[in-house]
Amino acid sequence: MAATGRGHTRWGLILPFLAVPVLLLGFLVIGLFMWGQTDEDDTRGGGTVTVPCAEALAFGGAARPGGAEVGHCAVQRGIDTAYTAVLRMPRADVRDWLRATYPDAPEARTGGSCAALCLDVTHEDGLPGAAEAHVVQVRVEYVNAETARVRFSAFTM
Repeated sequence: MAATGRGHTRWGLILPFLAVPVLLLGFLVIGLFMWGQTDEDDTRGGGTVTVPCAEALAFGGAARPGGAEVGHCAVQRGIDTAYTAVLRMPRADVRDWLRATYPDAPEARTGGSCAALCLDVTHEDGLPGAAEAHVVQVRVEYVNAETARVRFSAFTM
């Protein structure tokens, strides 16, 4: 009598179908772990990061005004770049600082949807050539008779 060998199994057909979902689940778990380990200061994804105010102001072609208290300054990068700065300065010095910073820009305006004083500047109407920003917006609120809060925004489009 002849010896019987082991029979053929169908694992050769089933194993590839089982391996695909296991591999996909493994890649998903590894991807989630790597995403969780990313740096929160990485601005490529559009997050806001605190920066020195000199950097934020320079992006819009400005310098820190004399007598100003520097507040929060930040950058957000994505498709475009946007810097913001909040300053407190003597109310009487705001217009002079804006004129000195943007001498070719139109005069700052008041009223309408503007707070106490507003200025919008582009390269076409007075933004210095050294500025990396395409647009600078300055919004001024009067805190009291002596102090103004200046919200500076410089961004690309």
